[in-house]
Amino acid sequence: MSRHNRRDFIKHSAAAGFAATFAVSGTKASGNILGANDRVRIAVVGINSRGQGHIHNYCRMKNVEVAYLVDPDIRLFPMRSRWVKDHAGNTPKCVPDLREALEDNSLDAISIASPNHWHSLQAIWACQAGKDVYVEKPCSHNIFEGRKLVEAARKYDRIVQQGSQSRSDADWIATIEAVRGGKYGKLLIAYGYASKPRRSIGFKLPKTPPKEVDFNLWLGPAPQQPYHENLVHYNWHWFWDFGNGEIGNQGVHQMDIARWAMPEGAVPRSAISLGGRYGYQTQDQGQTPNTQFTVIDFGGPKLFFEDRGLVDRNSMKVTNEFYTDEGVIKGGKFYAKGKTVGEPLPGGAVDEARKRVTLSGQLVNPDGKWQDPTKLHFANFIDCVRSRRRDQLRAEILEGNRSTELCHLGNLSYQLGKEISFNRGSKPFGDDQDAQESFESMKEHLTDAARMRLEGATYRLGRKLAFDAAAGRFIDDDEANELLTRPYRSPFVVPEQV
Repeated sequence: MSRHNRRDFIKHSAAAGFAATFAVSGTKASGNILGANDRVRIAVVGINSRGQGHIHNYCRMKNVEVAYLVDPDIRLFPMRSRWVKDHAGNTPKCVPDLREALEDNSLDAISIASPNHWHSLQAIWACQAGKDVYVEKPCSHNIFEGRKLVEAARKYDRIVQQGSQSRSDADWIATIEAVRGGKYGKLLIAYGYASKPRRSIGFKLPKTPPKEVDFNLWLGPAPQQPYHENLVHYNWHWFWDFGNGEIGNQGVHQMDIARWAMPEGAVPRSAISLGGRYGYQTQDQGQTPNTQFTVIDFGGPKLFFEDRGLVDRNSMKVTNEFYTDEGVIKGGKFYAKGKTVGEPLPGGAVDEARKRVTLSGQLVNPDGKWQDPTKLHFANFIDCVRSRRRDQLRAEILEGNRSTELCHLGNLSYQLGKEISFNRGSKPFGDDQDAQESFESMKEHLTDAARMRLEGATYRLGRKLAFDAAAGRFIDDDEANELLTRPYRSPFVVPEQV
C-alpha cells in the first residue's frame, strides 16, 4: 500500500470504523469453524515484556503461526523475530502499526500485550476487521471503552478472551466451587491481595524519543505529551494517562477471583477507595497510589482489595481469601471460626477441576495433574478460535470486563477523593468494623514499612460512589460520570458506534 493510500485508509478507518473498511465474510477470520489441524495465524501486539510470553506460548502450539509482530518500537523486532524463527521455523512480518496487519485477510486473530490505554481500541479494531482477540488484562483503560469492546465482540461475533489466567487454574476453580457451593458458610467478604515490591521510579526529564520509537503511535488514544523514559517500556503503569496503577496491573487478577466467588447475579452497588503514594526517599514521578485499600459492596457480600508496594520478597502477598459466617477459606483450606488448624478442601473437587480444566486441544491431561494455567489459557483461546464456541472461553470478554470495571470503580473513587489527616480518631468506614480493621492494618504497615510518622501525614479518602451496573453509570454523581470515558486523540478514537 502506498503512503498516500495508507493516509487515506487511516483517515477513513478513524472516521467510519473498520466495519466500513473491511468485508468480514469469506475468509477464515469471518467465523468459519476451523478443524483441529487448520493453521491459526496470529499477530502479537506489544512485544517488549508480557508480549514475549504470548510469542512463546503460541510458538509452542501445534498449527499456530505467529505471523506478525507489532510494536511502535522497532528496536525489538530483530531479537523477537529471530526467536520465532529459531523456535517455530517461520519469520514473522514486523510492523509498527496494527492496522497494517489487520489488512491481511489470512490473519485469524490478534493477541494484545500493549499498554493498557491501547487495549480496547486495538481489540475493537480487530473485531471490526473480522479477527478474534486475546487481550491482556485489564481489557480497558476506562469503563466506557470496555463496554464498547464487549459490544464490538457481540456485533461482529468474535471470540474475545481476557488474559485472566486464574480462570484456567484448576486450584482456583476448585476453591471458587467450594466458596459458591455453600458448604463452608455464607460468603461475607471476598478479599484480594496484590502486594508486590514496587520501588521508586525516580524522575525522568522530557527528551527527544529514540528515532526507532514512533512515540505518536505509542501514545495513540492518550493525550499528547513529551516523551520521557519512565513511559517506555514499563513504568507507564504508574501514570493515569496510560495505566491503572497496581489495582489494574496485578490486582485485576485478584479482583477477578474475588468477583468470581460472588453469588450468581451479584453486581457492584457502591465503591470506596483510599490510600496514597508513600515511602520513597527521592523524587518520584509516579501518579498512582502504591498503597491502596478498596471496598466494593455487592448488596450483601463485600469485596475487599488491598495492594501495598512497600513490601519485600518476604512480605509480599498475592492471593485471595474468602470469609464466611463459619470461617475463612484460604490456601486451599477451610479454617473454622476459633480453629487454627485448617481443614483441606476436598481433594476430589480439586482433582475433578483439574480434569475439566485440562481437557483442551493438545493439552488433554486425564491424570488431573497440575499444568501451567497460562499455557492452558492461551490454548483455550486457540481452541475456541477453531470451534467458534464462545461459551467455552474461560475468560470471555464480558466476564473479563466486569472484573476490570471493579478496578476502575476503585480508582475513580480514589481520584475523586480528598486528602485527610491520619489521626487516631479517623474512621473512614464508619461502622464497618471489618473495613476499619483493614485500614488500621494499612496504617501499621506504613509505620513499619515506610517508617512514616502518621502525625501530620495524610491519605486520600475516596468518594463513595453508588453505581448502576446495568446502565454503567454512577447514581446522582455528574462529576464521576464525566470520568467514565475521556477525550481521545484523533485518529485514535474509541467510537460511540462500534
